[in-house]
Amino acid sequence: MLSGLFPGRIDLGVGRAPGTSARAAFALQRDRRSASPDDFHEQLEELLGYFRGNGPEAGPLRQLADVSFDRPETALLGSSAQSAVWAADFGLPYVFADFINPGGAAIAALYRDRFQPSVLSSEPRTSVAVWALCADTAEEALRISASARMMLGLLFRGRLIAVPPVEEALAFLEKEGTPVESTPPGRRIITGTPEMVRAAIEQVAREYGAEEVFIVNIVHDHAARVRCYELIAKAFNAS
Repeated sequence: MLSGLFPGRIDLGVGRAPGTSARAAFALQRDRRSASPDDFHEQLEELLGYFRGNGPEAGPLRQLADVSFDRPETALLGSSAQSAVWAADFGLPYVFADFINPGGAAIAALYRDRFQPSVLSSEPRTSVAVWALCADTAEEALRISASARMMLGLLFRGRLIAVPPVEEALAFLEKEGTPVESTPPGRRIITGTPEMVRAAIEQVAREYGAEEVFIVNIVHDHAARVRCYELIAKAFNAS
């Protein structure tokens, strides 16, 4: 529908994750007699068949495939080697979630090595999604990142909370006795001034061999979040 309303402006990113915890996903199932099958590969194949048209190649959705809009550009999102294999085998652009798994450069290389050209993409196209927070000073950028750091730290312990105010998050992290910049462990969160953030983002892009970078962040104060995006856009001359 969106592609029909805004031709040429809609991209479709398809991900395997349910967007919630395993317990919540099970609770939301209509049929709870057993867990849902892991049939993402088959679902992706059906979706791509639907976009190919209303012939036999459209698969089980062919009765719905008589569409009058352009197919949105489709990419596979992932954070594991399995998603890289699927993106390569289907000939799809690949977006790697560095904000989930910062060790994905080798996985992106695997995707390029295995890539099979398709009608969707004639060559491999790699993008990377990074966690980046920007402010006028490096100290302020690190400070506002505390909200997300506290939320993620508790999420990894099985506790879901709303994004806390910066002061509450800083007090929590101080009580934990760990430096703000090292929390949570195993995650890459870029913070700094516009110049620092641009340099760090470009370095991540080089690691992945990425042509495009997506920015992800969580900030308690909406104005600070908007300011973050404004500063990054200006740093890349994109404003």
